[in-house]
Amino acid sequence: MFSRLVCLCYPLLSPRPRRWPGLVLAAAVVLLGGCKTLGPATMSASPAPGPGLTELAHQAAERMTAGNAALKNSGPMIAATFVDIDDLTRSSTFGRISAELIASALARRGLNVREVKMRDSLFIEEKVGELILSRQVKRLSERYNARSILMGTYAQGQDYVYVSARIVRATDARVLGSADFRLPLDNNARALLGESGW
Repeated sequence: MFSRLVCLCYPLLSPRPRRWPGLVLAAAVVLLGGCKTLGPATMSASPAPGPGLTELAHQAAERMTAGNAALKNSGPMIAATFVDIDDLTRSSTFGRISAELIASALARRGLNVREVKMRDSLFIEEKVGELILSRQVKRLSERYNARSILMGTYAQGQDYVYVSARIVRATDARVLGSADFRLPLDNNARALLGESGW
């Protein structure tokens, strides 16, 4: 394109002023044509937003149940609040809603998920919920007549929240199904995690 522009502009050095308007117009057309060609190629489309927590929870439930024959006789199942991986006695709104969403998705896929929130004894601490540890599996299953328990942990990184969910058999704490996912750490996720100032 540069050589074409030089060829067109070279006659400007000629002492014939009558040619100038036509040559200037031709040069402008060449330059504008080049801009039009380069414009769309240099523009980048904004990335599409990724799936939210609800969609990720349903995808996790699908991965846990797809082709998993071990889950056919795993009910009744109860869901425990997901806990902070760095402190298994601490949870948050994020941990509670993550467990709720996955439990709901499992129930929609035909698993016998038992609702236990109506029983006051489920909650160990106010706003924390049933904090699940390995040694509690058998005790909880006997209390609520459950064969399996949905449990999980989450960890907050710099850019993402990482969630690990699993279905554990009550009799021997064997993991019957598991799924992991990560959620971008945006302002909404920070609010669910209980961070202030956002």
